[in-house]
Amino acid sequence: MKDNLIITVDGPAGAGKSTVSKILSKKISYIYLDTGALYRAIAYKVAEYEISPDNEDLLSELCKKVTISIESMNGNMKVLIDGEDVTAKIRTERTGLLASKVSAVPAVRETLLSIQRKAGESGGLIAEGRDMGTVVFPYADLKFFINADAEERARRRYRELVEKGRNVNLEDVKRALLDRDQRDTTRNISPLKPSDDSAIIDTTFLNVEEVVEKMLGIIEEF
Repeated sequence: MKDNLIITVDGPAGAGKSTVSKILSKKISYIYLDTGALYRAIAYKVAEYEISPDNEDLLSELCKKVTISIESMNGNMKVLIDGEDVTAKIRTERTGLLASKVSAVPAVRETLLSIQRKAGESGGLIAEGRDMGTVVFPYADLKFFINADAEERARRRYRELVEKGRNVNLEDVKRALLDRDQRDTTRNISPLKPSDDSAIIDTTFLNVEEVVEKMLGIIEEF
C-alpha cells in the first residue's frame, strides 16, 4: 500500500459508508472526512436563522457570513461553525433532511468544496460523502461506492433511530430514505452516482467487518 493516499467513499443513506469509513480510517491511521457533517452544519445555521432551503439568495449570503472549520480527534471529525462545536447537535433527522435540500444549492456546494479539498492537500485521507469521487476528489487514488438494497438500508436506519430512543415507523423511515435518494440522484449539481473508476460494494448481505475487509484488500493491493 502506498503512503498518503486519497480514498473516497460515496453512496446513498443507510448503505453503511459512514461506519466503514470510520473503522477503515482508524485501521490505516488516516484522517476521516465526513462531508455530510459539513452540509449538516450549514443546515443547522439555516434552521437557526429560519431560512427557507429554497431561498438561494439568502443561502448564498449565509455561506458568505459563516465560518466552518474541522478538526480530527482520535480518528473522529469535529465540526465547528462560527466557533461553535456542532458535532453532536447536527445528528438529528430534521437536520439531515434539511442538509439534503441545501446540498442542491450551488453556493453551498461551492463554499464547502474548498474546505473539503484543503483537508486532502497532504493525502492520508478517507473522504466520505456523495460526490467525493466524482466532483471533490476526481483525482483520488482509490474510490469506493457503497450501496445496499433500499429495504435493507431502511431497516438499518430504523434500528439506528430506535437505539437512539426515537419513536419511529419503519415505513416512514423508508419513505424518507427514498425521498432523499430521489433528491440526491436527480439534482442538477453533483448528483449521487458512482464514478467510472469506483469499486462498487453491495453491503446488503454483508456485515460491517466483511465490508471493511473487502475494502482493506483492495487498498493493500494498490
